Amino acid sequence: VQLQASGGGLVQAGGSLRLSCAASGRSFGSNIMGWFRQAPGKEREFVAFVAAGSWGSVTEYYADSVKGRFTISRDNAKNTVYLQMNSLKPEDTALHYCAAGLLGGTPPTGANYWGQGTLVTVSS
Repeated sequence: VQLQASGGGLVQAGGSLRLSCAASGRSFGSNIMGWFRQAPGKEREFVAFVAAGSWGSVTEYYADSVKGRFTISRDNAKNTVYLQMNSLKPEDTALHYCAAGLLGGTPPTGANYWGQGTLVTVSS
């Protein structure tokens, strides 16, 4: 099982980035997938998750710090989850990790599967 994250980079405050996370090795259609991040010197924190429900329903959940600015989505056919990040702030600077099979409830505190981090740097 592998999760391959991409899309990080350097952007000015107020700008946008789109992160992608492609899963391989198994289908995550029924799994909750999401993003965490860890800023320098800080604990890892939850960012957002998306859960696929029955009859095509989708549930999204966001940390308060990103609500209204970030949007998470998934493409089950491509086994990929996305994180559209708008109105970025310097405090969004962090290594962003995608994850699958999230654990710990709402908000989740861990995951069964982790991708490598992709660095997002927001300059002021």
